Amino acid sequence: MATALFYQPQCGIAGDMHLAALIDLGVPADYVQAELTRLGLGDTFTLQLSDAQKMGINGLNARVQTQDQHDHRHHSTIQQMIRNAGFAPGIEQRALHIFQAIAVAEGKIHNIEPEQVHFHEVGAIDSIVDIVAAAICIDYIQPDIVLCSPIEVGGGFVNCHHGRLPVPAPATQELLVNAPCTYGGVDGECTTPTGAAILAASVDEYAPRNVFRSSKIGYGIGFKDFAIPNVLRVALGEYNANDAASQHIKLEANIDDMSPEAFEPLMQALFAAGAADVYLSPIVMKKSRPAQCLSVLCDVDKAQTLADIVLNQSTTIGLRQLPFSKRVLPRHIRTIETQFGAVRVKEVTQPNGQLRWKLEHEDVLTIAVRTADSDYQTVRKAIYNEVEDFYSGN
Repeated sequence: MATALFYQPQCGIAGDMHLAALIDLGVPADYVQAELTRLGLGDTFTLQLSDAQKMGINGLNARVQTQDQHDHRHHSTIQQMIRNAGFAPGIEQRALHIFQAIAVAEGKIHNIEPEQVHFHEVGAIDSIVDIVAAAICIDYIQPDIVLCSPIEVGGGFVNCHHGRLPVPAPATQELLVNAPCTYGGVDGECTTPTGAAILAASVDEYAPRNVFRSSKIGYGIGFKDFAIPNVLRVALGEYNANDAASQHIKLEANIDDMSPEAFEPLMQALFAAGAADVYLSPIVMKKSRPAQCLSVLCDVDKAQTLADIVLNQSTTIGLRQLPFSKRVLPRHIRTIETQFGAVRVKEVTQPNGQLRWKLEHEDVLTIAVRTADSDYQTVRKAIYNEVEDFYSGN
């Protein structure tokens, strides 16, 4: 059994609701306040907590009051603020990771490097406090795994720095790529970029299917009124992360009459639609005909969509759908600063308790592309050595 923090954002998630829910769950408010003073923001903000209720559900409101009008901060400015605060390593790394997730999303939307991003709404003092407080609270709880049910994002339109945009805002949608979302459950924005970034940087498993036993529940009450309770529920409990009941689908098709060049766009389309893995295996069919066995691994809820792609974009006239279970080791994404910039590292805990890690290829490749005087292998080796020193304590 693993200690699990389970987000249930049926009416979305915002930074203030997240903070309120975790304090209601049991994180001491005094501890959060004391840790936030490390940011060196002095009296530029106050954190106000109060009992609240929505449609009969009792919980907490959290409001960050600020007189600061400066809502444009460079990503590097916020990174330096966090590094200079003297937080425990877990808090610092999680806070940096959340902001890095936002920078990557904004950079992709605006076609600029993450390091060049200027934060607007999330660069304001209240958003900085919400995000750093999220890192403080999660680090205090120390969950082995973080779970999340499907996220309601809302509908309609929202006003932001770039004008009036459809819900979800572009950054919110980009941050929730590959996360299960529901749309239009309320009229208005109920999941903000800050809330989406907290989930994107923290959740290990969405739509959990294994057994969860809650021991404590917290409610963060939002300030907006919707047709349903504007409440974020978060539970703490035990989760059987290795339960074999977790079911997935394997799609298979034997293909002997398709051009080899056609497989690459097919595989790309399958990955883009949410396939967990896609691979080809050479086989020999009847009459000694050489062929490829196309295999697609996915969650149950994506099987129909992915099967349609295979049938529409390949020459096969049928495929097999095979249910299977899998055992997944607890994993966590950590962001580590190197001489080349921030690099994400996937940490995995083995059954014997030992930790192993792996560099995120896309981060290394991005750095190698912009490092004109070095090739990929040289850059990767240098980054690997720095990260190895980090884990060895050198």
